[in-house]
Amino acid sequence: MTPITEVEGRRLALSNLEKVLYAATGTTKGEILHYYARTAGPLLAHLAGRPVSFLRYPDGPGGQRFFTKNPPPGTPSWVRVADVPRSTATTSRQVVVGDLATLMWAANLVVEFHTPQWRADEPGCADRLVFDLDPGPPATAVECCAVALRLRERLRADGLDAYVKTSGSKGLHVLVPLVRAPSPEVSAYAKALAVEAEAALPELVVHRMRRSLRPGKVFVDHSQNAAAKTTAAPYTLRARPEPTVSTPLTWAEVEGCTTPGQLVFRLGDLAGRLDRYGDLFDPLLDPERAGHLPR
Repeated sequence: MTPITEVEGRRLALSNLEKVLYAATGTTKGEILHYYARTAGPLLAHLAGRPVSFLRYPDGPGGQRFFTKNPPPGTPSWVRVADVPRSTATTSRQVVVGDLATLMWAANLVVEFHTPQWRADEPGCADRLVFDLDPGPPATAVECCAVALRLRERLRADGLDAYVKTSGSKGLHVLVPLVRAPSPEVSAYAKALAVEAEAALPELVVHRMRRSLRPGKVFVDHSQNAAAKTTAAPYTLRARPEPTVSTPLTWAEVEGCTTPGQLVFRLGDLAGRLDRYGDLFDPLLDPERAGHLPR
């Protein structure tokens, strides 16, 4: 029998709680749901008002994975959906995760949470900038940290504050809170900084996606600032061999990173980090911290 639970007055059928989804660690679906319930406060704050895309992996990271922007079949009528422009002529609908019941419904589908850099009330007008730092082997997160620190200094020169998290995979995400600006303008600025970083550190940085250019270097991916693109949300689990989490970091952790394993955090690590640091990405939610995109 599928257990029925009530979350904030909504009845949810939570299925297969004993199913092992991460074979490497024996992590069950029930443990995943417990993780999302435990981190709901900060996660919901970063999902709030944004259309969500799901990377679903219902049989674990080794099974079938599929990316969906549309509300999945069977989406309850009480789940909020927003109209999102796909082009000048068409719109589609996407889920907006705004409460604990919706979060737990989505978590029961076994998903990564991905969001754009804009909110549903003003599509294509970004309130943050992102760089996705992706290491090309043999480069690792250690090299990503060096690049993140260089980007932080460059952004600071333009009066912008940067915050950093693990991607939950191999690299890092550097994010900047912005006074809202059109996504094309944010994209152009981000690309300019990526090109500049490659010119300054050609042995370490590449700004183009071509894989042949990337061995031993850090790809500074600026493309996720495009209005149609999304980035893994803070605190989302990832469909990796182990239940790793996209985890906000202190800059001291970035400065002190000497081995890639130092910046790998799994779902069991986050409760202690939140108790110790609170939400290190809380400044991204503070309008007072938002900077103006340089002209």
